Amino acid sequence: MDRNKILHAVDHTLLSQQATWQEIRQLCDDAIKYGTASVCIAPSYVEHAKEYVGDKMVVCTVIGFPNGYHTTAVKVFETEDALENGADEIDMVINIGDLKSKRYDKILEEIRSIKAVCGDHILKVIIETCLLTEEEKIKMCRLVTEAGADFIKTSTGFSKGGATLQDIALFKKFVGEKVKIKAAGGISSLEDAEKFIELGADRLGTSRIIKILKAEEEADGHKDINSGSD
Repeated sequence: MDRNKILHAVDHTLLSQQATWQEIRQLCDDAIKYGTASVCIAPSYVEHAKEYVGDKMVVCTVIGFPNGYHTTAVKVFETEDALENGADEIDMVINIGDLKSKRYDKILEEIRSIKAVCGDHILKVIIETCLLTEEEKIKMCRLVTEAGADFIKTSTGFSKGGATLQDIALFKKFVGEKVKIKAAGGISSLEDAEKFIELGADRLGTSRIIKILKAEEEADGHKDINSGSD
């Protein structure tokens, strides 16, 4: 698979609690250089990052992150604030307790409320697959579709597991035609990325793909230097 196709699917991500502005700025620089789909960063950095990248890069941020148990009102406010600060895309976390309690109408209404705020901005719904049964994953495929969200997303990367190929295949089978798929968490190689895309993932949430490419370029640079010295 062409590397550019993989890069165009990457939400280049840095959500560490310890992330500094210098690291976020480097993330943005790398995203622009390699042509990723977006940078995915904490809400506190959105305004500064958007001022920095302008129209050169899409800025994505996270809502109700990483546990999802904020009230709907808080998530709606977070979303409004993020959009006012310049966010282009929103990745929200569902209330997993509500799903476990079968409070499906509450989940549906929450996603709809946040999508109403997003309008034409892309909304991705994180369901944290590693904590769910297959039945719950299927139910979320249907709820995300019914609510009118743009993407269903596997994981926050902050729980006990990330994306699996099996989950992407399951999403592809049960999600609506208009809903896209984002695999996130644990995508550690170009080979992994390619497999996820081939199975139906439209976006990949990862920080490692760019690091791999930069390491390869650095290694090639050393080879060129060594070759030139002979």
